[in-house]
Amino acid sequence: MTDIPATSTDAPPGRNTYIDFLRAFSLLVVVAWHWIFTIITWSDDGPHATSPIGFTTGMWAATWLLQVMPLFFYVGGYAHLSSWRRTQAGGGSIGPFVAARLRRLAVPALTLFGVWVALGIGLFQAFGFTWIRRAVFLVVSPLWFMAVYLCLVALLPLFLWLHERWESIVLVFFAAIAGTVDILRFRYHLEWLGMVNMFAVWGLCHQLGFFYERIVRAPRHTDWTMLYAGLAALAGLVFSGLYPGSMVGVPGERSNMAPPTLVIVALVVFQAGVAEIVRPTMEIVLERRRWQRSSALINRFSMPLFLFHTTGMALWLAVRYLLAGQTNETREPTIGWWLLRPLAFIGPLLFTLPVIYLFGRRWVKPQRPTTPQSRDAMPGAAT
Repeated sequence: MTDIPATSTDAPPGRNTYIDFLRAFSLLVVVAWHWIFTIITWSDDGPHATSPIGFTTGMWAATWLLQVMPLFFYVGGYAHLSSWRRTQAGGGSIGPFVAARLRRLAVPALTLFGVWVALGIGLFQAFGFTWIRRAVFLVVSPLWFMAVYLCLVALLPLFLWLHERWESIVLVFFAAIAGTVDILRFRYHLEWLGMVNMFAVWGLCHQLGFFYERIVRAPRHTDWTMLYAGLAALAGLVFSGLYPGSMVGVPGERSNMAPPTLVIVALVVFQAGVAEIVRPTMEIVLERRRWQRSSALINRFSMPLFLFHTTGMALWLAVRYLLAGQTNETREPTIGWWLLRPLAFIGPLLFTLPVIYLFGRRWVKPQRPTTPQSRDAMPGAAT
């Protein structure tokens, strides 16, 4: 698989500012959601996390846009394909290419995981904190995303081969697998098969990104077709009663994310359509230097920010609990809780920044130039 051919012309050296924006936007939505909309409650076994979705009528609809993991995997698929083209054009081979990316992602993720597990074991052994297991679990739980992303990177040679061999038919295969798994889970209660969809659904989102260039070059009505097709599929699946409306986990409901279901396939098509609809406007906005700088700054710090945002939040909550003398938050959001949401990110941010400075600087990306792209001048991907 070391000689997988590229499927179009080599990408120019400049970065795609819109792809960088989508990456930065996705990251900020994930971090902001955890910081602002997480409600921590305590039980005998320790802290548990919930969200206002289960208590607020109709809020599940907002997750159709704010659950951005499908969009992130879609952007990642395009980035991996474009980076591979550039590497291949320079004489590189797929093995070292994949290995380098695995190291870049796995080392910081495994380091953070190991430190928190060791800290949890140490605190339990020293002080007998029975709640520490749940606390450590909540801090490291967002690393599921890194685990899936690492698997997609490791499987990149296979995905490239499938793309060369069957093109868009691969998307149909993945969607069919996802639907079949859901039927077997829901009708025959074979819940263990859900892990197959970790490959099929996220693989489809990633594989869809391979077609980003063609989607950009397609007529404008193609963008609206994707948006409406994804939206119609989402509505049909959700209102069938087989799937919950929320795209994030809600206590007491079946999850569309753990493991992913066919609903996420519809969601990524919808979100890719939305991304294309707003792209011309955003490309004009991103020509402004301050927008370019903001997007570049977020992307440079994306790895340490994602890795350490729950650590910063845990430190903030620990200090707040010590000062307030209580651990439970309001279980059901009140008017006061909602009014404070615009300020809720301040505490976690203030505690996350020092953690990044002390422990995460080695994973900050070097500053690189950005080049605005248009529909007529196809981009080379961000790596």
